[in-house]
Amino acid sequence: MGKILTFIQHQDGQVSRNSLEALKAAQELATALSHSLAGVVFGLESPPEQLTGLKLDEVLLVPASELKEYTQEQYIAAMNAVIAAESPELLLAGHTYQARDWLPRLASRLERPLVSDCVGYQLDGQITWVRQIFQGKINADVQTTPGLAIVSFQSGAFRSDDLEPGSPTVRTLSVDLSGVTLHVRPGDRFQEGKGTVDLSHAERIVSVGRGIGDADNLHLVRDLAAALDAELGSSRPVVDYGWLDHDRQVGSSGQTVSAKLYLSVGISGAIQHQVGMKNSGCIVAINKDANAPIFEIADYGIVADLFEIVPRLTAAIKEHRGT
Repeated sequence: MGKILTFIQHQDGQVSRNSLEALKAAQELATALSHSLAGVVFGLESPPEQLTGLKLDEVLLVPASELKEYTQEQYIAAMNAVIAAESPELLLAGHTYQARDWLPRLASRLERPLVSDCVGYQLDGQITWVRQIFQGKINADVQTTPGLAIVSFQSGAFRSDDLEPGSPTVRTLSVDLSGVTLHVRPGDRFQEGKGTVDLSHAERIVSVGRGIGDADNLHLVRDLAAALDAELGSSRPVVDYGWLDHDRQVGSSGQTVSAKLYLSVGISGAIQHQVGMKNSGCIVAINKDANAPIFEIADYGIVADLFEIVPRLTAAIKEHRGT
């Protein structure tokens, strides 16, 4: 029986959403391939609470003090030691900023392939990894040579809210990092400004595009968002015009989201916007142009003038919810 390792990135014991989404992919693959599955956690002496009730054969703790804070070279050395001890066929991870930094160098050191920023996979005798190229315009199928493959998954590629439950065992692995020389040292941790919106964790998003016409009309979508208890998002033109702040932008140059409900209002759906939201659970599009690209990926499409439909939709939602 082969083994799959999935790297669990955390901050002070709080597991990142991307890691939980990658874990969902790992659970599916472990079942399909009849492989064992271990979650690898750096810098902790006990597993994060989020993992204790999830389907894993084991949580593999690497509690070395040098791993309590992220450093590229120590992470590479530690995972190199883990791979040498465990001999996995796959190492999976979420495609976070950290993963982008250290996984390519790990792959280079091991002389093994890295398939980064994947949106899915296919199983037909062997695994075919699916990743987007040309800003999401094309899906590329990638197969790797026999042996270890390192794979990272794009945010929203899998849903973390339907992870399979379980009761993993816990094992500790000691690694010696005393010989690692640091050439790159971390600076102060980035702190987002007050009021910064993290749309990646929103369950419901109402997103507005240039079809709104003017900043004075934004109250229409704000009211709709409030009725749905949703966050307000936008396409790039709305931000470029200065109508909303950049932290509301969804797309290739903004945030990537995977909301349970994504309601787009007056957004044509250019590929740069689709890249950031097409993995949402239910996509509802309102646009008066029946040929708008957004309708190609929408679950429900409403071809109508937003200035007529949005107030009526808001009123119907308020009536239904008794607000």
